[in-house]
Amino acid sequence: MIIMLLFLPRVLKEQWIRAKYERKEFFESWKSFTYEAGVRDGMLMKRGRDNGQFLNRRFILSERDGTLKYFTKYDAKEPKLVIKVDTINATFQPEKIGNPNGLQITFLKDYSTRNIFVYHESGKEIVDWFNSIRAVQLHYLKVAFPGATDAELIPKLTRNFLKEGFMEKTGPRQTEGYKKRWFTLDHRRLMYFKDPLDAFAKGEVFLGNKDHGYSVSPGFPHGTSCNSSWQYGITITTPERNFLFTCETESDQLDWLKHFNNVMSAPMSPQEYTMEATFRHKH
Repeated sequence: MIIMLLFLPRVLKEQWIRAKYERKEFFESWKSFTYEAGVRDGMLMKRGRDNGQFLNRRFILSERDGTLKYFTKYDAKEPKLVIKVDTINATFQPEKIGNPNGLQITFLKDYSTRNIFVYHESGKEIVDWFNSIRAVQLHYLKVAFPGATDAELIPKLTRNFLKEGFMEKTGPRQTEGYKKRWFTLDHRRLMYFKDPLDAFAKGEVFLGNKDHGYSVSPGFPHGTSCNSSWQYGITITTPERNFLFTCETESDQLDWLKHFNNVMSAPMSPQEYTMEATFRHKH
């Protein structure tokens, strides 16, 4: 348990300790946990999609509806956005958001990834929101997969990104100038953003299995010139095209290569084959 706590985000680790030793939650019935109530209604500071300002917004999470909604005003009748819980991923991002209780909520909208960045001044409150999202997702998965055990379903809940960081990329003709972008590797989805806090990715690359036309290698294809100041290249090959990136340091290059190879070596699930087909149709 101590080893596991070492790898938790600070706010999650702190609230786990407080829940156990101060609030004695683990000695009460699990039904008493606020995040097991089936609905959660409260205020979170949300970053504006266009202006970048954090403003107080009302969020409602409903197990019955299987949705997370947010409203621009507390008494607004219609939500600004309705998010299906089965598309949500929630990760703690204190450094990126600039708040120790920062939470990034990622979901699919029209087959594209959308990001929402929120925080709360109370560490307990943001952790309760995180746990509530996971509890509703677990309920949804139990309905969708009635024969599965909790041990089988829990790994399908929220997950940390495999890797994030800056690289430079060129366009599809590979003659355009290289531009610095923020990259997020969410298992088989490699997304790139102009800014780490952008609501929408500028583009995505699906990373399939190496036995189906996907590969990654250091450097660039023969005869390709690189006009980037970052000289540590990476080429990702897909059935459709090559994607060329550069890293600032060799250690960055090697770390990205390791993660790409791990993803491409893993077998694909039926859901991932569906995702691949959708991605090809879209692009």
